[in-house]
Amino acid sequence: MNRICDDLKVKRILVSDGAWGTFLVKKGLQPGECPELWNVDHREAVADIARSYRDAGSDMVSTNSFGGNRFKLAHFGLAHRAAELNEAAAALTRETVGPNLHVFASIGPTGKILMMGDVSEEEIYDAFKEQAMALERGGADACCIETMMALDEAVLAIRAARENTGLEVICTFTFDRMGDGTYRTMMGNTPEEIAAALIDAGAAIIGTNCGQGPAGMIEIVRAMRAAAPDTPILVQANAGLPVRVGDHDEFPETPEMMAARVPDLMAAGANIIGGCCGTTPDHIRAIANAAHRM
Repeated sequence: MNRICDDLKVKRILVSDGAWGTFLVKKGLQPGECPELWNVDHREAVADIARSYRDAGSDMVSTNSFGGNRFKLAHFGLAHRAAELNEAAAALTRETVGPNLHVFASIGPTGKILMMGDVSEEEIYDAFKEQAMALERGGADACCIETMMALDEAVLAIRAARENTGLEVICTFTFDRMGDGTYRTMMGNTPEEIAAALIDAGAAIIGTNCGQGPAGMIEIVRAMRAAAPDTPILVQANAGLPVRVGDHDEFPETPEMMAARVPDLMAAGANIIGGCCGTTPDHIRAIANAAHRM
C-alpha cells in the first residue's frame, strides 16, 4: 500500500472518517465503560462503525483505540491488556475495510502532565511505544496522534511511533479560541508554533481536530499552512460547537453545512478532511461528495 503522503501526490484531497466516541455511545457504550474493551467484547458493533465510514467514502478509517494507552486503561483495571486491545482494534478495522484503504490508528493523550512530575518521559514514551507497536501488528499502516494539548507529550508519542514502527505518523492538536480571536492550545502554543515543532519531531502529516467547528478550523489551518508550506495538513472538525439540550450535548451542524465549508478548508491549505465529535457517516459522505467536486 502507498503511504498517505504518496497518495496526496496524485490526489488533491483525501477524506478521513468521523466521530467514534459518539457513535459508540449510540450503540450502547455506558458511562464508565471502557471503549477499547469493545474491540473484543462487542466486535460487530465496532466493525459496523468502521464499515459505515468505509461505505461513506473515507479514504482512511481509524481504530477504536483513542484511550488505549496503559495509563488510561489503568482506570478500568486493564493496563495489562493494552497490547491485546490495541492489536484487536487495528485488526478489526483492517479486517472490516479491507486491504485498499488506509487504517490510521488513533492514539490519544495519556492524561498525564509531565510538568507535574508524577510521571517520567521514559514512562510516557514506553506507553506510546507499546500502543503503536500493537497497532502496527494489528494491521494499521499509519497512526494519528490526536487531540493533543501538550507539545512535550506529543513529541514523545511521535518519537515512540517513528523509532519503533514503520507507521506513517500523523499528529493533530486541539486549539481554543482566545478573547482576541487568535487560537492557542491549552498550554498556550499557537498553530504556527505547533506546526513547526511537529515537523521538527518527525511527523509526516500535521493538523488539528476537535474543539472547533469547520469555521474555526479554517483560521487554524491557514496559520499552520503559513508555517508549514510543504507538509500535508489533516483537519477533523466537530459538527459545530456543542449545545446543551437536557442532559446531553448536541452538535448542530448538518452534513450539508459541513460540506459547504470544504472549499474554504481546501483553500486554507487542508489536504485531508474528516470529522470529529458529532459527525456521522452522513457528514463524511457529504464531505467526500464536496471534495470530489473540487
